[in-house]
Amino acid sequence: QVQLVESGGGSVQPGGSLRLSCAASGSGYATVGWFRQAPGKEREGISRIAPGSTYYADPVKGRFTISQDNAKRTVWLQMNSLKPEDTGIYYCAASRLLYIDLNPHNDRYWGQGTAVTVSS
Repeated sequence: QVQLVESGGGSVQPGGSLRLSCAASGSGYATVGWFRQAPGKEREGISRIAPGSTYYADPVKGRFTISQDNAKRTVWLQMNSLKPEDTGIYYCAASRLLYIDLNPHNDRYWGQGTAVTVSS
């Protein structure tokens, strides 16, 4: 089984930065994605990392960067130039299959989420 724990959320002003971490344990996962859910909106995929590949949703391209340590035990999401519309609960999720899309339905294992608030 796979267990995921997110951390690093907080409250920042527009233009600020946050670095989210996703600590993974267990085995058998092939890809990890980051998702978020803004107040009153559906959960959306924002980034995914797989062997040799990374993927980003258009709204975060150029601002967010996903990375992973060599042991593949931690996945980070560096978020720069944050905007108020980035506010939401951020989740990491893992799949045993090598999905290359950002569909949250493709991920089986989920963390509890970490809150990000961007406001002046």
